[in-house]
Amino acid sequence: MNRLAEIRKWVILIIIGFLLFWVYQYFSKKEDTSTVEYNTALIQQQIKNVGKLVVTEGHFAEVLTYKDDKKYLGSLISFEKKALVVVNADVTVGFDLSLIEYQIDSVNKVLTIIKIPKEEIKISTDLKYYDTESSRLNEFTGEDYNKIAKIAKANIAKKVANSSLQKNAKNRLISELSKLLIITKTMGWKLQYDGEILDQEADLNRKIKG
Repeated sequence: MNRLAEIRKWVILIIIGFLLFWVYQYFSKKEDTSTVEYNTALIQQQIKNVGKLVVTEGHFAEVLTYKDDKKYLGSLISFEKKALVVVNADVTVGFDLSLIEYQIDSVNKVLTIIKIPKEEIKISTDLKYYDTESSRLNEFTGEDYNKIAKIAKANIAKKVANSSLQKNAKNRLISELSKLLIITKTMGWKLQYDGEILDQEADLNRKIKG
């Protein structure tokens, strides 16, 4: 009888031990899931924080001389029209980071940037005409003004390409994206872009600027 009671006691202890172990595993697993969800939500919030329009502004100016000849009688007679045009332009180079594409791997703790939006260059020109000369046989028309505006915009675009404006815009882009690098490293995650794990801002700089 005593032996039977002893066996019962051990069976009860084993069952209690099993239940305690199960409860511990259940709550431990639940806590880990909560941590993963919290980390994922934190990274998503950080992406949302950098998901804004990063804009760098610049001002450019130039003087454009426009000439056009209308010839008659096999070029024996010509009528010229010309104008001195002062061009002022406000230029913005921006990255709309709300369009950034990414993937979160919560199991392996990797944030992958799939696609960074291309830069958007906007040129707003203001043209002032001076020393305009023309004749009745070769007057200025709407076509001329459209042509001048097109030439002016193309010239400003070349100046922008040869300036530091785009470089400065990319520096601001890198500065914003580096916030993702900081948060992932702080949380023990990894940041990946273009098939490479980025460990420091220099890696990000190399990848974006090429």
